[in-house]
Amino acid sequence: MNSENFTLSEKIVSPSYIRQGSQARRSHEQLIRHLLEQGKCPEEGWSESTIELFLNELAVMDSNNFLGNCGVGEREGRVASSLVARRHYRLIHGIGRSGDIAAIQPKAAGSSLLNKLTNSVVLDILKLAGVRSVASCFVVPMATGMSLTLCFLTLRHRRPKARYIIWPRIDQKSCFKAMITAGFEPVVMENVLEGDELRTDLEAVERKIDELGAENILCVHSTTSCFAPRVPDRLEELATLCAKHNIPHIVNNAYGVQSSKCMHLIQQGARVGRIDAFVQSLDKNFMVPVGGAIIAGFDESFIQEISKMYPGRASASPSLDVLITLLSLGASGYKKLLSERKEIYLFLAQELKSLASAHGERLLHTPHNPISLAMSLDCLQAENEKAVTQLGSMLFTRQVSGARVIPLGKEQTISGHTFRGFMSHSEVYPCPYLNAASAVGITREDVTLCIKRLDKCLKTLKKESIWSYATDLKLDQSVCKDVKKALIYY
Repeated sequence: MNSENFTLSEKIVSPSYIRQGSQARRSHEQLIRHLLEQGKCPEEGWSESTIELFLNELAVMDSNNFLGNCGVGEREGRVASSLVARRHYRLIHGIGRSGDIAAIQPKAAGSSLLNKLTNSVVLDILKLAGVRSVASCFVVPMATGMSLTLCFLTLRHRRPKARYIIWPRIDQKSCFKAMITAGFEPVVMENVLEGDELRTDLEAVERKIDELGAENILCVHSTTSCFAPRVPDRLEELATLCAKHNIPHIVNNAYGVQSSKCMHLIQQGARVGRIDAFVQSLDKNFMVPVGGAIIAGFDESFIQEISKMYPGRASASPSLDVLITLLSLGASGYKKLLSERKEIYLFLAQELKSLASAHGERLLHTPHNPISLAMSLDCLQAENEKAVTQLGSMLFTRQVSGARVIPLGKEQTISGHTFRGFMSHSEVYPCPYLNAASAVGITREDVTLCIKRLDKCLKTLKKESIWSYATDLKLDQSVCKDVKKALIYY
């Protein structure tokens, strides 16, 4: 209510009570005023009542919620289900206008304000996470792969003769298909093995630039966040190469916002060389539903150019989800989540190393990967070649999600390109392994339960392998019984 309505209320209820209610209302409005003034993530998180008040205030500014609205067009924010309307806080018009996702909608001042504030708050969080010189960003209602495609299509207008994208290999389908979908030819650069780690082959990249000609290369497409034993690309060196040859540089930073190391690499790459845009997922970094990404960069005009490439209006759901999340967490809450993730990474590494040792395996040494870990499965494969893939299915059926079991020699063809050793990021990685990651939101309980179930699965597979070996030897019945008793004890 406004001040006039509060004054009128004093005629109905005791003025002292109304004044108390008015002060409570002002405390909510003070938080909203600071957000509108500063455009930054509040230091402390808001209560749900403040967030809902704010969203309702935005919603009544949209034409579909005007009390006397008379809509005679084809897009009037009509919603058949009240459940759907409530799910979206009656913010129905989406964001942008036909032809520009960043434009203001005359019919939807509230939704337009939501869009601008979300982009501003997210920019503040990217700076807080480590990329302090980022100039601009926007939330796009597409996941990481399609958002990368949008970046490549924007570069097409700047480099119409280019047909190649140089891509240090990472075995993840969507980032490869993003280049194909945009109509370009990925040039896959195999990684080099340094100890256990797979790292960027800088010499091969430079040779390929000289071979193809810089003018024929749309961009270098590098990666930060990835599954061990692959580690983040050498971003500083790649950025320097791109600046030297005047080649654009797009970074796939899918779940890298949660890692200070990944964000530092982007900051340093932009400082010493060239990074045109970096793309990150909303769900992986901010714990919201799948369906949104952030496209960010250091040249505001180029980021605006990408946003204008998006055809038509867009769903406001990803913007709404991430704004609600960041307002509820506050900057301090998000920083706490990032700190907890780092601590649990160390705990996961310690637990995985102990388990590996107990089963004759080892934790692969991948110090340059700040999120993902890998444990060898050499002994398991030596006992039974099928046991490695069997382990993956056993973990899945025991509700251990996210752990990836990587056998040797798998092949996968994607859009005509055959990857040998697929999922291991290399044609010749020396051992099979299991992945586990410490991502934002993980708990110590998750790690403890995973290790317990993994240990049980490995023991079960060993039992099956020993029993199979004993029966293959065709030992007499009494010896087989003794073996079976020993396995039960084990």
